[in-house]
Amino acid sequence: MRGSFAHIGRSSIAAAALALGLSLGAGVFAVPAAVAKDAPKATNSPEFGKVAGPFQKTLTEVQAKKGKVSDAEFKTDAAGLIPQLAAMETSVKTPLDKIIFGQWQYMVGGWADDAVLGNKGLQNMLDSGQLPADKTLLVSAMLGQNAYSAKDYATAIKVLGPLASNPSVQDVVPEMLVESYASNGQPKEGLAALKSAIAARKAANVAVPEEWYARANRIAYNSKLPSESIEWALAMAAAYPSQLNWLSAAQLVRNSSTSFTSQEELDVSRLMDQSGALKLEPKYVEREYVAYLQAIDARRFPGEAVRITEQGLSTGALKAEDTFVKDTLAQARPRIAPDKASLPGLAKDAAAAPNGKVAMAAADAYLAYGEAAKADELFTLALTKGGIDADKDRVLTRLGIAQIDEGKYADAKATLAKVTGPRVPIAQLWSTFAEQKASAK
Repeated sequence: MRGSFAHIGRSSIAAAALALGLSLGAGVFAVPAAVAKDAPKATNSPEFGKVAGPFQKTLTEVQAKKGKVSDAEFKTDAAGLIPQLAAMETSVKTPLDKIIFGQWQYMVGGWADDAVLGNKGLQNMLDSGQLPADKTLLVSAMLGQNAYSAKDYATAIKVLGPLASNPSVQDVVPEMLVESYASNGQPKEGLAALKSAIAARKAANVAVPEEWYARANRIAYNSKLPSESIEWALAMAAAYPSQLNWLSAAQLVRNSSTSFTSQEELDVSRLMDQSGALKLEPKYVEREYVAYLQAIDARRFPGEAVRITEQGLSTGALKAEDTFVKDTLAQARPRIAPDKASLPGLAKDAAAAPNGKVAMAAADAYLAYGEAAKADELFTLALTKGGIDADKDRVLTRLGIAQIDEGKYADAKATLAKVTGPRVPIAQLWSTFAEQKASAK
């Protein structure tokens, strides 16, 4: 995955270069206060002073032609300054010499369309040690951008790496860094760098762009890193809990596994429902409603099947004339009354049973009807009685869901943290949702 940053050249970093004060109207022996951090104490060497005065005069004469002659003629005149710069390089001795010389290289390189010379100028400005912190950050970012644009990813990583965790750096810098790593065959290193940049921003109470999460998720997905892809999708849903982000995270969790049964898919669909993702436009969720209903099994959880079907019909995601919809309602509706009537007896049987299997079945039924407190009680009983080792992770997942429904978010997170095996991503999905609900209280 290679991102496009073509717009930068006309905006953010390059435009900000104007703030460097590259016009040397103050003369050779001074540098604009916006650039030099200690201008009063900086001095030029005698060697540089001898050659700089005449060169600045010539530079000013060429600059004065800009806009008054054709672009081709101006470029030719600018190119004529390049040998003069090369000849005077050995006279550069002091830090002030270097920053002024670097600015000239940068200016002439831009005029003559000589990227190599421009980059040398930026490097000389950095090496001078005369740039204040904010301008050091800007010039370094410009160097990194140029390296990235030239597909010199190793250099881009070297230059941009130290900048990315600075919370005041422009948003595009960490983005270019992670893309450089990915393009250099080091996606994990890039994702780690972006994670550090996010941590630095959060510590400084600076907003983290949603694009950072989306870019990281794409890189992880395209690099075939399923665990990292899920991690970043969850992080994006946590930081930007939109319906679409929750839908994307849930779909990724489901699609990344080859071992999910209908029971795992059901708990992913339930997350889509509770997060509001199923309220998106029908074109996004039509298939999700069908998948949800297939996972439910209208004969096992008739109340939930009817609720989801009617919700899908009300949003336009399902069509009343669809045979699948008709069959689901025909199977589920007649079962609801007798199913509900059987629940108290099932709960009583669960208390007397020698193991937790009956309690697990009863808890599943109560959860499907939205009776979270009773489901919590029975899932807990199932775990206490034992004998459900093969289904323990399912019980823990659904106990966590019931606790979320009750508003017991800390308990839910503790429960979900105990889930192992293939259900871990599902537990992480619900745990992230619990965090969101807790923060919204």
